[in-house]
Amino acid sequence: MNLIEELRARNLLQDIIPGTEEQLNKELTSGYIGFDPTADSLHIGSLAPITLLMRLQKAGHKPYALVGGATGMIGDPSGKSQERNLLDTTTIRHNVNAIRKQLERFLDFSPANPAAAVVVNNFDWFGEMNFLDFIRDVGKHISVNYMMAKDSVKNRLETGMSFTEFTYQLIQGYDFYYLLTNNNVRLQMGGADQWGNIVTGTELIRRKSGREAFAFTCKLITKSDGSKFGKTESGNIWLDREKTSPYKFYQFWLKLADEDAEKMTYTFSFKSVEEIESMIEAHRAAPHLRQLQKELAKELTILVHSNEDYEFAKMASEILFSQTAVQALKHLTETQLLEVMDGVPQVFGSREALLPGINLINFLADSAIFPSKGEARKMVQNGGVSINKEKVSGVEFNITADQLLNDKYMLVQKGKSNYFLCIFN
Repeated sequence: MNLIEELRARNLLQDIIPGTEEQLNKELTSGYIGFDPTADSLHIGSLAPITLLMRLQKAGHKPYALVGGATGMIGDPSGKSQERNLLDTTTIRHNVNAIRKQLERFLDFSPANPAAAVVVNNFDWFGEMNFLDFIRDVGKHISVNYMMAKDSVKNRLETGMSFTEFTYQLIQGYDFYYLLTNNNVRLQMGGADQWGNIVTGTELIRRKSGREAFAFTCKLITKSDGSKFGKTESGNIWLDREKTSPYKFYQFWLKLADEDAEKMTYTFSFKSVEEIESMIEAHRAAPHLRQLQKELAKELTILVHSNEDYEFAKMASEILFSQTAVQALKHLTETQLLEVMDGVPQVFGSREALLPGINLINFLADSAIFPSKGEARKMVQNGGVSINKEKVSGVEFNITADQLLNDKYMLVQKGKSNYFLCIFN
């Protein structure tokens, strides 16, 4: 199964220029995707183009990742309802370097590999180009009528569009022309919303050089409810562990709805289509086991972070969702504990009061974990309260420093799934 056949089998292919599949089957072909440096980390929305470059390389072709140091200073209007804030050159440079480093985790850059990956920055060729050169050498080849017909322009006319954004498709088109002329990059790939910009590039190439260029796009990734993939209530899920911990990254995939898990497995997994079909069949037979989500979470956590991070994330998940994780909880470092408890409601207590001991019933009521001492007492008597995953023995139980994790924290579980992280200062 060649690259295009595989993308079709995964229901990912959207648009394709005729002859693209034949070109890829004929010889090693260099192809590129652009990344917008609006932040100093890529996020899981970037995983689609990243995995596409990985699939291109695995198919024996040479991937180019274009980090838009120049285009990032303008902002792509495709799919946007309003103009983005422009970033300064120092911020752009920092973001470009950070993204370049991230991409090295996913692609083979070994010089010994004929299909070794390459990262380029379009500021390298736009930085010295002046305005007159641009409108003479690029602008004259593409008509205003042609540019106005693009969806990325038409969809913005009602809300208004600056000349800066209007020229974006010319700049991206010139990227393709430059890469083909100087690096023999004959293929551009991207999301479906990039099709207009991409074909502007192939048209510019045809008019300026008469050469043939190829392109295809993949379907945009959305969740089953129609919302944008990769966004959560707390914001983006980043690939940088300092912005999103490996544990939270793992949890994102673990919590996917069944329908989304099937779609995302086809999109992101490197397992064969046949293996994925078998996994989906097994999942549908026993969806309560969430095996499909677990397999995808494992594969992607290892891909983006490491096997060690996956093992920790798996163990950390069991702490909150398993009754047999007492020892695992006690062995977490403070940093790991706070990662696991991210989002868990916090209550506070006095460390000084622990010296004689604090009556548990009083603490549960005073900290508002329970609305009253009566309700707290009743739940404890029925075995519904646990301290650090161990059920409390009785209503006379006293909290002391011996119960603290990392000499500061205590986990209270109320019922089956309500947790509170108690912090004693």
